[in-house]
Amino acid sequence: MGPLATLLWLVNVVLDTGGQLAFKAAASEPQDGEGLQRWKHMFGRPWLWLGIACYVLEFVAWIAFLSLVPLSQGVLLGSINIVALMVAGRILFRERLTPLRVTGMLLVSAGVAVVGAGT
Repeated sequence: MGPLATLLWLVNVVLDTGGQLAFKAAASEPQDGEGLQRWKHMFGRPWLWLGIACYVLEFVAWIAFLSLVPLSQGVLLGSINIVALMVAGRILFRERLTPLRVTGMLLVSAGVAVVGAGT
């Protein structure tokens, strides 16, 4: 994988992780009400819009990345987002990492390393 593809892959991981974390932050903020009232509150918060912006930019980066690598390789390399999200969720939202989840993260990381090394 060339330097541009590597850069686009890293940008994709950062944007996807950032978008997911922003959506989690928007959904986790305390608000009054349920249903439509909750959604109105979230639409007024910057976290939701940051998440949407990250996803729009990620879409562009993903298309650019896929133009440089085969689809099967790109999708497998993209799965490292799972690991990044689990680590970030642990750090930012104090989510629990069980031994089974850590094992899964290690297996995903190993798979991404194998696919990345095979290019």
